[in-house]
Amino acid sequence: MRQNPSFTMASEDAVKRLIREHPWMTIVSQTSAAGLVASHYPVLLDETAEGIVLLTHVGRPDDVVHELGRHEILVIVQGPHGYISPGWYDASPAVPTWNFVTAHLYGTPELLSADENLRVLEALVDHFEDPMPEPRRMRGTAENSAYADSIATGTVGLRIPITRFVAKNKMSQNKPAETVDRIIAELEGDGPYASPALAAEMRRTHETIRAARA
Repeated sequence: MRQNPSFTMASEDAVKRLIREHPWMTIVSQTSAAGLVASHYPVLLDETAEGIVLLTHVGRPDDVVHELGRHEILVIVQGPHGYISPGWYDASPAVPTWNFVTAHLYGTPELLSADENLRVLEALVDHFEDPMPEPRRMRGTAENSAYADSIATGTVGLRIPITRFVAKNKMSQNKPAETVDRIIAELEGDGPYASPALAAEMRRTHETIRAARA
């Protein structure tokens, strides 16, 4: 990913926040048998570990297709993103752009035992069920527990310690404050490119910048 000093996101804490808020990720491997391979899975941050450590699972035979455990992989996390019209700028002439926040995470997966895989699967289910009015647990009943155990055999758990990352937070940091405010207002509006999530991310970024300058 091409970097620009104005948009570089070097903070580990910022990357962890991105992972927590956007847990659907792309796993990419350069394999000896099939070349480039990509899959998509939900991923959790291991909050007990130092640094960035991901917990996830893949469905068989993705573990074989990706040759997991044999080489470094790339995990891509994508946050809010969207089109920014030049009509929202003061300047003329102007060209459009795309604002986004994303991180490329690199590490070699560790394949988990069957028991560890079950714990990761339970943690994933709990994480996404917790906000529900009546959470359904993987082992909520004996019947569901038995069913979950049978399904779990078709998956492989992964622990991925991240050894390096490249992250980018492009939120119009190179634009004047008045232009930034106008872009946010458009994103919060009802136009064809409205995006409340991207507007919120822009607000967070520029509030942090303004606080640092104060």
